[in-house]
Amino acid sequence: MDIVISGYGKMGKEVESVIKSRGGKSLARIDSGTALMNAKFEENVCIDFTTPEAFKENYKFICDNFKAAVVGTTGWFDIKDEVLKYFKEKNKTLIYATNFSIGVNIFFKLTELSSKLINGLANYDPYILELHHKQKLDAPSGTAKTIEKIVGNIFDKRIEAESIRSGYIKGIHEVGFESEEDGITLKHEAYSRRGFAEGAVTAAEWAEDIKGVFEFKELLEEKFKNILK
Repeated sequence: MDIVISGYGKMGKEVESVIKSRGGKSLARIDSGTALMNAKFEENVCIDFTTPEAFKENYKFICDNFKAAVVGTTGWFDIKDEVLKYFKEKNKTLIYATNFSIGVNIFFKLTELSSKLINGLANYDPYILELHHKQKLDAPSGTAKTIEKIVGNIFDKRIEAESIRSGYIKGIHEVGFESEEDGITLKHEAYSRRGFAEGAVTAAEWAEDIKGVFEFKELLEEKFKNILK
């Protein structure tokens, strides 16, 4: 598996480490848009962990010049329809996620199941809390926005996440349900970036064998169904 890493920061370096541990290789490590324009690997997968601004500027080039793209960058969903349409029109594979951690995607599923049970049986008020390091640019996080959508759709009302930026927190997401009698809490805490990188590289492996535009959690949903049936 040959991969081009777009965005060679902390996440890019972690992705490279995972690729090497799986016996693959990274053909290029790109940390600027200018360098990206010189990287044409039409039969290879691009994993993008850049910034919202960089991805918005570069997504057409990535689509045109790579076999497939795995996008872990967040903060570009204001042009999501435009991006997805472009990849579909070009018949290229795109796998994107607000969070590629397998653990977080299990957390999404637990949040969905819990919300359905609670909303169907009792009177609870939901809340969402997320904490990240002080360098994180977007707030709320892309992961928190996904949780907002899951919970909000089930409870049929807008649930806004509360965000905290402090220190060097890798990432904590909490969903709570409060009633007068008791409370229920679900929590996911990332101890390192490794889990995000593992999921992104797994998606890149899948991208070599599938065609189309997918959210990572859509691909995991079939696996969840098989486990839960």
